[in-house]
Amino acid sequence: MDTELRELYQQVILDHNKSPRNFKKLENANHIAEGYNPLCGDKINLYLIVEDDIVKDIGFQGSGCAISKASASLMSSIVKGKTKKEVEKLFSKFHDLVTGKLNNEADIEALGKLAVFAGVRDFPARVKCASLAWHTLISALKDEQHVVSTED
Repeated sequence: MDTELRELYQQVILDHNKSPRNFKKLENANHIAEGYNPLCGDKINLYLIVEDDIVKDIGFQGSGCAISKASASLMSSIVKGKTKKEVEKLFSKFHDLVTGKLNNEADIEALGKLAVFAGVRDFPARVKCASLAWHTLISALKDEQHVVSTED
């Protein structure tokens, strides 16, 4: 990844950390999950309104590093309006991206704004920061009743 692109990606991550989108509690959420990364202390509470198998609204609250918060912010913007199946496919592609399994530039670019997390694969300790919100999202969609931990 060239320097210009890496700097742009860093700006996007910093912007979503500073001004996270959908950073709110949804009082009428019908799917809720909590996630925790004990390695660095990232915490997230995720709130979803799912109707007819579609994510109608999403909000999150929590604290964590810039990568964790930016990932939750971008994720929340992208999954709104998607079906559960579409969300699960996105999760799989995103996870492949941050773990280094997705290397084809065309596939990375197909992820749109999520491509900003391509550099995370170079920092294995940060993979859990970037994926915490996504694992929590999948848990919420499945109505699992436990705290999602990056160490499970």
